Amino acid sequence: MSEGAFRNDIQGRIWSLEKLLSDRSEIQTVILGANNLLVVFDCEKHDAATIRPMLHAAWEQTVSAQITPREHVIPVTYGGAGGEDLPFVAQTAGLSESEVVALHTGALYRVAMVGYSPGFGYLTGLPRQLCIARRASPRLVVEQKSVCLGGEFTAVTPSNGPSGWHILGKAHCSALFDATAEDPCLLRAGDIVRFASA
Repeated sequence: MSEGAFRNDIQGRIWSLEKLLSDRSEIQTVILGANNLLVVFDCEKHDAATIRPMLHAAWEQTVSAQITPREHVIPVTYGGAGGEDLPFVAQTAGLSESEVVALHTGALYRVAMVGYSPGFGYLTGLPRQLCIARRASPRLVVEQKSVCLGGEFTAVTPSNGPSGWHILGKAHCSALFDATAEDPCLLRAGDIVRFASA
């Protein structure tokens, strides 16, 4: 594994740290990232020299979060008009298109975090052969429910928007984000996702 590569053990501790810091009165906001955590505090009320050792101490106290994940199976139509990058991914990986699909559907994924756009789950567990660099030139619009990969992650796009990820296919699932729902995001950090060829 290359230096800087995503680590599930670190992410598990970050999930714990997020919960721990969310209860601290001196912390305003905690935003979960992939192997990182954004922590916001009021610098007019608290000095960074006080916050920094508190954060270090909190990190040392954390152990990997024990999350009971929900499991999602998402059918995907791979290739064709809805998966225009499948041939490129196959060529880059030195595989056939069917081998790419078999690898992508054969893996077990975990939601590391939800971010970038509402409902966008960064899924870890992408087979090493499919870990390829993102596009040199991002597309301005990628359709909702596109199944993509980029770097070490795979994802399903919750809405239309720009993306530099490679499009493998089209997902057939519920909305990944519904602002009117009691639980607006389909995916939560820690959830397990499997893809199935439709």
